[in-house]
Amino acid sequence: MTESAPYRQAVTRWYKSARWYRLRKHQLMLQPFCAMCLDNNTVTLATVVDHVIPHKGDPNSFWLGRLQSLCLPHHNKTKLEMESKGYATDIGMDGFPSDPDHPFNVVSRK
Repeated sequence: MTESAPYRQAVTRWYKSARWYRLRKHQLMLQPFCAMCLDNNTVTLATVVDHVIPHKGDPNSFWLGRLQSLCLPHHNKTKLEMESKGYATDIGMDGFPSDPDHPFNVVSRK
């Protein structure tokens, strides 16, 4: 589905609905910490509920898709990079890209 005005309006309505607020509250209660921070051995309270697989305007995917709790930086940077580039550019404690799908790690595995 393209980013048309009706598409954006429908998605905006979903995110502003009482149903989404209940779903969001439930997700943050089940998983109060950022899933990506936990993967990096860091504990950070999550503030954003993210669709693991982007819903792309599909109502079934929006309401029934798998969710994860994320902190704002991971949602707004890391997840966006993963969706647009196919990998994240986060750097680990060792100074190398931490995402196994990052081109540096793919090349070094060969």
